[in-house]
Amino acid sequence: MAQDPKIERLKRQARIKIQLKQFLAYLFLAVGALTMIGPFLWMITTSLKSPGAVFSYDRVWWKDWIPTQFVWQNYVNAWKAVPFARFYLNSIFVSICITIGNVITSAMAAYAFARLQFPGRDKLFFGYLATMMVPGAVTMIPVFILLRYLGWIDTYKAMILPGVFAAYGTFLLRQFFLTLPKELEDAAKIDGCSYFGIFWRIILPLSKPALATLTTFTFMGSWMNFMWPLIVINTHSKFTLPVGLAYFQSLYTTDWTLLMAGSLMMILPILIVFIVNQRYFVEGIKLTGIKG
Repeated sequence: MAQDPKIERLKRQARIKIQLKQFLAYLFLAVGALTMIGPFLWMITTSLKSPGAVFSYDRVWWKDWIPTQFVWQNYVNAWKAVPFARFYLNSIFVSICITIGNVITSAMAAYAFARLQFPGRDKLFFGYLATMMVPGAVTMIPVFILLRYLGWIDTYKAMILPGVFAAYGTFLLRQFFLTLPKELEDAAKIDGCSYFGIFWRIILPLSKPALATLTTFTFMGSWMNFMWPLIVINTHSKFTLPVGLAYFQSLYTTDWTLLMAGSLMMILPILIVFIVNQRYFVEGIKLTGIKG
């Protein structure tokens, strides 16, 4: 049976509208991707140029991005110009300690706020959550004074301990823990499992996506942190990479080729951590076998 031409025309118009919306969405995403990847490409090309070719402009714009000669020696010079290996080890040690400590404290606090019942739990959580509204610049001086009284200035403890506790991680994990079925916890209690056993054997294994997300965010934040290590550390051998890269900048000049080469070497651990944890960002949790 032939369909009504009017219905066919309406279906055709609907398909065209859907295709147009998809095209505009892809176009918007492509423009956004080019906008974000542009500075990264400029950093790569600049790290492979000679110092005099960084700001040389050609009539053909794309020729400015492609080096006429690839100077791979810039990476060797950047590594040798400053104690780069020492800065690398400092950043790895500090970032790993902060990440592990933050994930542990956030997971334990989130479990208490999400699963345990005690007087004033919700009020205490909201008070803890309110600390996220306080800018870091406001608490920077009081924390510095406290660390000075403890004698921890110019030590690794001054860089690590303030970052171990964070309200954001607790909030993120608490919201995720609330989505886990209560039946699993009740079944574990019937089997005689303790609160810590429930936390270790049930809650954490089911929370890998949230834990991976928090691990990635915390590692990236601690790895790229510049201001706090600059304030609390005075000894050059304890500098982290963001502070160490300032060696390539002086009052009057900046060695852009070495600075970009050092920056590229600095972001490699972040890319590795993101690639390793990327699959957890899109992985859902499927719980089966639970019937009401």
